[in-house]
Amino acid sequence: MSRARRVASAAVYGGGGVGAAGLLAAVLLLGQARLARRTIPLAEAPPPRCDGRYGTEYPGEPIRLAMLGDSSAAGFGVALPRETPGAVLASGLAEQLRRPVILRSFAVVGATSSGLVPQRELALDWRPDLAVVLVGGNDVTHRVRVAVAVGHLADTVRLLRGTGAQVVVGTCPDLGTIRPIQPPLRWLCRQWSRDMAAAQTVAVVEAGGSTVSLGDLLGPEFAASPETMFAADRFHPSATGYLAAATALLPTLVAAAGGPIGTEPVPAPGDGVRSLAQAAIEAVDEAGTEVSGAEVGGQERGPAGRWADLRHRLRARVERPRDPVDPSGVQGGVMT
Repeated sequence: MSRARRVASAAVYGGGGVGAAGLLAAVLLLGQARLARRTIPLAEAPPPRCDGRYGTEYPGEPIRLAMLGDSSAAGFGVALPRETPGAVLASGLAEQLRRPVILRSFAVVGATSSGLVPQRELALDWRPDLAVVLVGGNDVTHRVRVAVAVGHLADTVRLLRGTGAQVVVGTCPDLGTIRPIQPPLRWLCRQWSRDMAAAQTVAVVEAGGSTVSLGDLLGPEFAASPETMFAADRFHPSATGYLAAATALLPTLVAAAGGPIGTEPVPAPGDGVRSLAQAAIEAVDEAGTEVSGAEVGGQERGPAGRWADLRHRLRARVERPRDPVDPSGVQGGVMT
């Protein structure tokens, strides 16, 4: 909305045919933004609480997993705790590592990256072993400056890593797949999403975390079957959509936890070390790509800056988990 107003202002003072064309484009974008906001209903109820213990059949010390971010991290749009991405990840992690997992979600529906500040304070007090962050979509729709958004994200990753937690970030999804957003606004949202995701990748790896590009990962499935991949509001994913996203994140999360012997990835075409900037660009172009820090000759940096390892991990089949055990016994974040 604010970008469209700036375009409109520039068009008015631009003069001539270019100014008129710019004004018409701005009016169109404003109209489309208002229509999308009217079409997408406001949240009427918080997402189900997924906090609790998963993998209770396994022995050993529980792994502590924290979820931070926006509605995509909280699982807004589903009806049952086991349908949230946190539950899918906790259950899958327990199965892969044969250890119980205690999950706490600090995610807040509607949060931008600045909303990570209070979430990370709660998470830092809890001291998780692993943290998953899903954020960025609201920064795009609210036109938050990329530098500001990724600054909050980088600080969050850095602080969590400082306590010994491993951090995996699912980068900004492609908002061009959202049905209520029509062209040309859809095209702009796609480019803004890609810009945000690339900047997030660089910031997160520099801060010591790993990223998995979500991008248009769900785009083809959403386009082919919107009635099953989208929730009722046609904006947030359904249980099936969240399951698909969590399936892409899980292998990287397992690896961050020091996954079981025998699950090391087999190099795929295109995998390998390159500059972080190049890896960020390539990851945006191919959803499901993992980017993490790397060393070459014992050095973290080369002529083009930070080294990064780009890889494509095989996705394990993830079954729908059971609801957590004793969710009331583990207090998590407030979702509003």
